[in-house]
Amino acid sequence: MSLDNIFLLFAQRGGSSDVTEGLLVFAVIAIIALVSFILYMVPIRLWVAAWMSGVHVGLWTLVAMRFRRIIPSAIVDPLIQGVKGGIDLDISQLEAHYLSGGNVERVVSALIAAQKATIKLDFNKAAAIDLAGRNVLEAVQMSVNPKVIQTPKNSAVAQDGIELLVIAKITVRANIDTLVGGAGEPTIIARVGQGVVAAIGSAIKYQEILESPDKISKHVLQMGLDKNTAFQILSIDIADIEVGKNVGSMLQINQAEADKKVAQAKAEERRAFAVALEQEMVAREQEMRAKVVEAEAEVPKAMAEALKSGNLGVFDYYKMKNIQSDTEMRSSIATKV
Repeated sequence: MSLDNIFLLFAQRGGSSDVTEGLLVFAVIAIIALVSFILYMVPIRLWVAAWMSGVHVGLWTLVAMRFRRIIPSAIVDPLIQGVKGGIDLDISQLEAHYLSGGNVERVVSALIAAQKATIKLDFNKAAAIDLAGRNVLEAVQMSVNPKVIQTPKNSAVAQDGIELLVIAKITVRANIDTLVGGAGEPTIIARVGQGVVAAIGSAIKYQEILESPDKISKHVLQMGLDKNTAFQILSIDIADIEVGKNVGSMLQINQAEADKKVAQAKAEERRAFAVALEQEMVAREQEMRAKVVEAEAEVPKAMAEALKSGNLGVFDYYKMKNIQSDTEMRSSIATKV
């Protein structure tokens, strides 16, 4: 609705007095809106706080932040904090880090903490660590106050076959130089677990580990497990050792059971082969008997042919039968004996 239409509307409703009141109300609303807009675009309170803190930030710089969609307090407050902490900061660097999605306040707090702890850390490295997704303030605090990481139970077997369950506590300190691109806590835990397994596996008897748990710590520390990680391992302490199963005996039992099954399979194979051989011999014997019976069936024919042709006499035939009967009798007697 245009301004002339507003005037006309007030004139139709109440005359000149109403028009005057309407103009006053409109003017007041417009002034309030204008003042609110100016106060929003020009944060006077923030500018005064910066000036009182010795930080020189121009009003136009604050207005320009609004146009660049930057919350001025997210830049000015950390800038004041850094100046009071003795850090030389460039406001353009803070704006660039904010626009990149970084946490300006955390970076400045980390720089102050690093300076107080005499840790070498500049803004560019701190910003890179922050943009890499790591908490740079926590890393600086961990450099001053080391962190203890506890591993889960690591199962390892000594050379005598006894299983040991070991829990280790790793004291680490953040390594600022390798924080970007360095491996994290899971890698440290995995490497220490690998070292624990290797240390126990090199022991001839499990009692050696129980008597001197520090053998594990010394063995693991010599392996340089913190290489290419974001941490520096200060110490490895064995928190708990439990004696587990007799894995060696279990393996021997399993091996004996497996050998037993193999022997049974081979014995069954030999038995089946013997049965097959026996069946083959029976078949051959039956075949031979069939051939003998067949040959014996041909004997009467041959004798009849010999008698008919005169090649065999009757007395020769009876003599042969007597010899045959005598042979059968002797065989029967030998079988009974």
